[in-house]
Amino acid sequence: MEALLARPRFPHILSRPWLKSSTLRAFSSLSTPPNYSNQSRGGLPRFFSEALPLSKGGVVRVQGDEFWHMTKVLRLDTKDRVELFNGKGGLIEGCIQRIDRTGLDFVALEDPKMVLPQTTQWHVFAAFGTLKGGRADWLVEKCTELGASSVTPLLTERSPSISENRVDRLQRVILAAAKQCQRLHEMTLKPPTTVDGLLSTVAQPKLSFVAVAEATPVFRALSSFTKEASGSIIVGPEGDFTKKELDLIIEAGACSVGLGLHRLRVETATIALLATLMLWSDS
Repeated sequence: MEALLARPRFPHILSRPWLKSSTLRAFSSLSTPPNYSNQSRGGLPRFFSEALPLSKGGVVRVQGDEFWHMTKVLRLDTKDRVELFNGKGGLIEGCIQRIDRTGLDFVALEDPKMVLPQTTQWHVFAAFGTLKGGRADWLVEKCTELGASSVTPLLTERSPSISENRVDRLQRVILAAAKQCQRLHEMTLKPPTTVDGLLSTVAQPKLSFVAVAEATPVFRALSSFTKEASGSIIVGPEGDFTKKELDLIIEAGACSVGLGLHRLRVETATIALLATLMLWSDS
């Protein structure tokens, strides 16, 4: 009888740090390296810290979720080298100096660097308050990865609210996604706004695009514009905007664009339009 080989089973570990949003520390005497905005895989493990050492040899305390991730998930130990970032462009390389039961001490091996934000600044307004099953988390996570400057929950007649607990959760999702994709500038989650509150943004000189079924295809619409590196992206709720809401947005100056023949979910339309405009801007 042939021997049967059992397939080894490996536990799947998913790490998503739950981090609190807060005012992040600024640095006035940091250098600006040329290549830190282009991060690649294979570098040092990177973790979030609200405070960074001010100079080489400085020490900061790392606790909470990031401490757990370093020591329990990745099993890092003293003398292991890591990077810390603060979500505002601050980045510093150092090593773990000491570990105890409540946290670890990180010592800087160099002066901190301040990386300037990217010039592409697209702001997303999407009516995702009623999305269920993690779909809102997915939308915000992918907006972070694609490089959106901000995301604003849009309140409409068909998506009239978003819970405060969900807003708190989405902020944690943003921080986790920024860490995973090695983004050094945290995407801003803005307070929810209504269609009326959106109109002043649409009326500004910067470009605004609203996703509308059966509108001019997005690439054809873009061919009539000079490339821009900033603007607004507007996506309605499940069931779309009411005619009154859409008329107000277009009358304020938004350009309606279509995203193909199929009816798209809110999160799919948001990511399709954002990816298109990011690539258009960067080209």
